[in-house]
Amino acid sequence: MSDYAIILAGGKGLRMGSEVPKQFLPVGGLPVLMHTIRRFRLYDKRLDIILVLPEAQHDYWRQLCRQYLFDDTCRIAPGGSTRFHSIFNGLKLIPDDAQGVVAVHDGVRPFPSVEVIGRCFDTARKYGTAVPVVPVVETVRMIEDEGAGHPPSRTVPRDKYRLVQTPQAFDIQLHKRAYRQPFSETFTDDASVVEALGHDITLVEGNRENIKITTPFDLIVAEALLSAASAPTTN
Repeated sequence: MSDYAIILAGGKGLRMGSEVPKQFLPVGGLPVLMHTIRRFRLYDKRLDIILVLPEAQHDYWRQLCRQYLFDDTCRIAPGGSTRFHSIFNGLKLIPDDAQGVVAVHDGVRPFPSVEVIGRCFDTARKYGTAVPVVPVVETVRMIEDEGAGHPPSRTVPRDKYRLVQTPQAFDIQLHKRAYRQPFSETFTDDASVVEALGHDITLVEGNRENIKITTPFDLIVAEALLSAASAPTTN
């Protein structure tokens, strides 16, 4: 039995306003993607990590690994035209008869706690699925008619909603079966793909620091989180 992690790093940095894809931007002196990989190594040094990158970025990633003396051995799969197809490519590197758990994680989420990663693997091993979530802390309003000039809206009970994070972990055979389905625009994450099979999704507690870096503001928050984590504690 073996466990795997598929880390997706296919961003182009459009919302970041940078020519460098966001997964390669430095935070705390190290590219975001390297921070992400290190979190999974802290969980399990033996974990088989599959990095999914657009083929045009493979050489650049190898260059960064030499530049930062980052010698972590990850297998690399080519990115696809959508998230679904990228994950499908990553799953190809896992044997069809493999037994264990596979977690799928966004490469631009560099701060999943080791506890959350472990919780996802342990829960998926028991129930087949595990998706980390955090509570909604702000008031949420739902727009009733987006086509209207001044669309009516209403407050919805935020305690009924959760914000979804990654890693999302699944029994390998279940996950492979889910990705044999035809692609659908309704597939927004791995949970939605597995759910389309009629399988229930098990939610686990995530960590709020596990932000997704997509904008310049997120980089500021990421730097602050790293500074806070490295600050000495006082008695």
